[in-house]
Amino acid sequence: MNDKQHTIKAPVTVSGIGLHTGVQATMTFCPAPVGHGYKFQRIDLPGQPIVDADVDNVVDLSRGTTIEQNGARVNTVEHTLAALVGLQIDNVLIQLDGPEPPIMDGSSYEFIKPLREAGLEEQNALRNYFEIPDEIRYVDNARAVEIAGLPLDSYRLTVMVDYNSPVLGSQHASLTDISQFESEIASSRTFCFLHELEALYKQNLIKGGDLSNAIVVVDRVVSEDELSDLATMLGKPKVAVKKEGILNNVDLRHKNEPARHKLLDLVGDLALVGRPLKGQILAARPGHAANVAFAKRIKKRMMEADSSPIPTYDPARQPVMDINQIAATLPHRYPFLLIDKIIHLDAHTVTGVKNVTMNEPFFQGHFPGNPVMPGVMQIEAMAQTGGILVLNTVPDPENYWTYFLGIENCRFRRKVIPGDTIIFKCILTAPVKRGIAKMSGKAYVNGKVVMEAEMSASIVRKDA
Repeated sequence: MNDKQHTIKAPVTVSGIGLHTGVQATMTFCPAPVGHGYKFQRIDLPGQPIVDADVDNVVDLSRGTTIEQNGARVNTVEHTLAALVGLQIDNVLIQLDGPEPPIMDGSSYEFIKPLREAGLEEQNALRNYFEIPDEIRYVDNARAVEIAGLPLDSYRLTVMVDYNSPVLGSQHASLTDISQFESEIASSRTFCFLHELEALYKQNLIKGGDLSNAIVVVDRVVSEDELSDLATMLGKPKVAVKKEGILNNVDLRHKNEPARHKLLDLVGDLALVGRPLKGQILAARPGHAANVAFAKRIKKRMMEADSSPIPTYDPARQPVMDINQIAATLPHRYPFLLIDKIIHLDAHTVTGVKNVTMNEPFFQGHFPGNPVMPGVMQIEAMAQTGGILVLNTVPDPENYWTYFLGIENCRFRRKVIPGDTIIFKCILTAPVKRGIAKMSGKAYVNGKVVMEAEMSASIVRKDA
């Protein structure tokens, strides 16, 4: 799995008809900055409102997942989102000039292909994974549906379906790593049973449905009169049924294509939690309603974890900036360069790491018989971390200096000693105006706050 966030290198466009609305639409995937996530923009509506791909914005689950925000609605988002998750793309603005993404061939492949052609661009921030901490479970006994999420240091999904059908029977599909999505899952098309088809039309759905973008499973004997009526309904001169029960001689791309498509839908629906996931997902007879209910449970656990946002440090993960990149940004040098790594950096927040060792030069004179890191050095290390954040707000940081203007409400909670790893987290508390930045900062050791302060700094051009 990727450690760094990614967007796409250039805009890419697809066009087609929407499955349920039947409306022709053009959809453009646009590059987006770090921390942006997935957002749809209805450019055909006044004000071009934006709809966040968020489970809290789901308003309808009639044979697809529909989201709504700011007076704008986007239907059937799951195939589009599944393609982005499958390619491990984190930040994209999806501009749409209609109410529904094009259905294309009924799978995610027709989105995967142009996104691949556009190319992926690595961004200077780590992916903000939510790692499922313990079992999260959703059960709907009435529909015999069960979905469970278990801890795992990757993203693995298994789906089992049982349609009580002589044509499909019981099927299962698995994805042992999300990197296999493109080759194993993306091409699997949406489907429905013949007995559902007429009901969907009566519900004013699948207006854009066609045998070129959906599989229709025929699980009973069909008379010639019924086939004639179906042809009229689908706008076809004639339809037929193959021996294996697929309408109009459509060949399956995989023997278990329906189960694979259910897995595709699950990937797309779970994208609505808003962060990439790590965990093992086991789903029996899933559907959009169950997927979204399960996604809400995951998001609730995420919010509970985020309510006490203590930064975590995994030494095995590649940093956003190593010591050489820090030295290329900050003017400090030995013995005053006090930050070893930057492990998170976005438009508002930075997290830095300082490994405290007995070899620090200040321990020679600061309580040598009882080595304690001086508070002023902790402030300086926090200031350097904040300097990285401030310089990230200008386009050419190498051409600027940062100078401290003030420190307020500074508190030291616990002593810091050799062997400690300090994690500094600084957050902009207001937009940078006239070169002045205001931040709040906290320092943690073993998940406990050791110091905190409010700081202000000035950004000055080197040639000023």
